Amino acid sequence: MMRKMWWKYLGVVLVGFSIVAGFLGPVPKLHILNESIRNVYFHVPMWFSMLSMYLVSVIYSIKYLSSSNLKNDTLAVEAVNTGIVFCFLGLLTGMQWANITWGEPWTNDPQLNSSAIATLMYLAYLVLRNALEEEQQRARISAVYNIFAFPIMVVLLFVLPKLTDSLHPGSGGNSTFGDLDMDNNMRPVFYSAVIGWILIGGWICTLRYRVRLLAAKLNND
Repeated sequence: MMRKMWWKYLGVVLVGFSIVAGFLGPVPKLHILNESIRNVYFHVPMWFSMLSMYLVSVIYSIKYLSSSNLKNDTLAVEAVNTGIVFCFLGLLTGMQWANITWGEPWTNDPQLNSSAIATLMYLAYLVLRNALEEEQQRARISAVYNIFAFPIMVVLLFVLPKLTDSLHPGSGGNSTFGDLDMDNNMRPVFYSAVIGWILIGGWICTLRYRVRLLAAKLNND
């Protein structure tokens, strides 16, 4: 049991460490950002976790198309469901940070607008699934949609904002937090948060997947 659960315990430990150190650990004194730099431990890991879940979803959508095994489709949709949770957490923490540093929670910024479009795109994936009743048809169409949605999302979040003026770090010619604002005290906490939240995301996804399989089994009995 311990061999199977180790990554879950590791995720809990890393997230717990990042939360405690995130609030109590030392951070550099920065102009404008001040103590709000601590949000990098929470905001950025949400996006990494979201991307990880969306990537898992694409992998299992491809597996479904090659095997027609509905279990792969179930895991694909539950990875998207989990990713959307992290997406909203990323948006909320980002809006809070923007309100502190830019004076309003949502500015007309290319990075923010691209994030909103990407979010709507994955919500549309769930709407599409609910609009189709036949299992295999729903799985096939949503798998194809999912495979095309992922690279579009990557372009929206990581390519287009870099080509235009943006207030967001890492976009529009701005340096990332890692280049200017994070010191050696912050990096271990930041990387712990990223790895820990990705592991927690994987745990949530597997739990949702197992619940869906159990519900399907009970409906068939």
